[in-house]
Amino acid sequence: MTGKPADIQLEAARLTELLEPTVASHQLVLEEVQVRRAGDQRIVHVVVDLIDGTDGIELDAVAEVSRSISEALDKDPHDTADPYELEVSSPGTSRPLTLPRHWSRNVGRMVKVNVIGEDNLLGRLTAVDEDGITIVPEIEVKKGMKPKQGEARSIGFSLIRRGNVEVEFTRAEAAALQELELDPEDDENAEA
Repeated sequence: MTGKPADIQLEAARLTELLEPTVASHQLVLEEVQVRRAGDQRIVHVVVDLIDGTDGIELDAVAEVSRSISEALDKDPHDTADPYELEVSSPGTSRPLTLPRHWSRNVGRMVKVNVIGEDNLLGRLTAVDEDGITIVPEIEVKKGMKPKQGEARSIGFSLIRRGNVEVEFTRAEAAALQELELDPEDDENAEA
């Protein structure tokens, strides 16, 4: 492998095919394989995700699948024997929402949707089915005012160019503050 973009893309495609069964044996989905060069070394970055209907991926699961991927790469009959560094991760919030399962996992979150032939929509993702999504759009208001919500709108997957989760800092801050509040029973016990 010389490190040319075409060679790296071919290598990533070959490794994707090689690693899919290994990742699937852990009840995970192989989301992406990237190969890049750093001097004489290859960096193989593998992104794994959960199968539909499951919640967050645990660190132990990533460690287990990492060991299996490493073994599969070490036994690869078509390997060039160049040293490699393996990076295994789960997708972050910046991952584009491109598949129905990506959308399903983010029901309840704020998303930005690029709809073909329209302006981008920002709103709360409320439902996903086999045909598309339902979103409750946020209506822009003057700065400092509480956002207003529009009418729920269904959008077919065929009309969605791309989508992304929008990180909500105010929602995260509210959740953190709520965790810090004392339970009323704790107050009564403290007084006794």
